[in-house]
Amino acid sequence: MIYAENILICISVPLLVALAFIGGSARKFTASFLVGMIICLISAYISGFLDLASGMGDEETAIFISPMVEEIMKLLPLLFYLLMFQPDDENIYLSAMGIGAGFATFENCCYILTAGADKLIYVLIRGMAVGVMHIVSILSLALVICLARRFKAMSVSAILGALSFSMTFHGLYNLLVSEPGLPSYIGYGLPLVTAMLLYFPYKKAKNL
Repeated sequence: MIYAENILICISVPLLVALAFIGGSARKFTASFLVGMIICLISAYISGFLDLASGMGDEETAIFISPMVEEIMKLLPLLFYLLMFQPDDENIYLSAMGIGAGFATFENCCYILTAGADKLIYVLIRGMAVGVMHIVSILSLALVICLARRFKAMSVSAILGALSFSMTFHGLYNLLVSEPGLPSYIGYGLPLVTAMLLYFPYKKAKNL
């Protein structure tokens, strides 16, 4: 048994101190990273509650409930930042990457402390698969938001469409890795392949 709140405090305190000494993009990224870790913890609370309330098992919750909860929770601070401060595209991407990286890092820390880190291959898979998956899902949200705003097409339907993609991607990953053998190998490689495919649209969108 681990105490996720204590882990969050342990990681957050040095970052909070660092915020007092840095500025610019580094400060925005660090703040977003902290938000991502907090969102990860809140998402775990919500998923755990829905798991108990629905009577679903851990595997079913990971496939059907957690992707929806986690992607919605990652989107909310990004939308808040967008609506309250009207940042430019560069800062939206920066914040999205910070939230995704913070979420993935905190989740991986809790997982490693629970399952152990004695096997390097599992640690690498965790970092390159789950960690990248969270970044890819929120990057897709940020891309759609920036493109929709740039082409005057920002709407609820556009945001919900991007959110649906990120939920589906997340759920598909969880479904694939839950099955042993070839499906799990495909699942482990899916985030990295998707990240490489998104790299070129991302660079092109930044240069528009």
